[in-house]
Amino acid sequence: MKVRDVMHLPVVTVAPDATLLETARLMQYRTVGSVVVVSGETVLGMVSDRDLAVRGLGAGREPAAPVSDVMTAPVHAVCPDDDVDAAYQAMRRSAVRRLPVLDEGRLVGVVALDDLLMDVSRRLSELLGVVSWCVLAEPPGSGTLRPAGEGPGRAR
Repeated sequence: MKVRDVMHLPVVTVAPDATLLETARLMQYRTVGSVVVVSGETVLGMVSDRDLAVRGLGAGREPAAPVSDVMTAPVHAVCPDDDVDAAYQAMRRSAVRRLPVLDEGRLVGVVALDDLLMDVSRRLSELLGVVSWCVLAEPPGSGTLRPAGEGPGRAR
């Protein structure tokens, strides 16, 4: 599966001079846990709700302080055509939960650990459905349980 299949759109961005308060309100309004800090088309960093709380207000910064004071930079990014394994590896290497998705340097999405976990959950669900069908020797929803090896028409 490719990163483009699990990434979030549209991306919520802020300028580096946006205040902590403006950024927090934007995140609340857009119901997101992070924003990408950009200057024009250039990605400068990322800010999470935790960054605002811990590095921002928790560290004594004023709500009017610029978001660039608390952003994580430089950012590690992935490409939309990368396999999701590249996102797992980038998150592990950089110890972050969210990555910008860049296509030839242009911001096109964000992929979060939660997106990857939803993909894993979906894959496991699909696998368990097939495995259950094989164990039961009947398609799901048929209503009759039979021991493995005793399919329809077999004597017990």
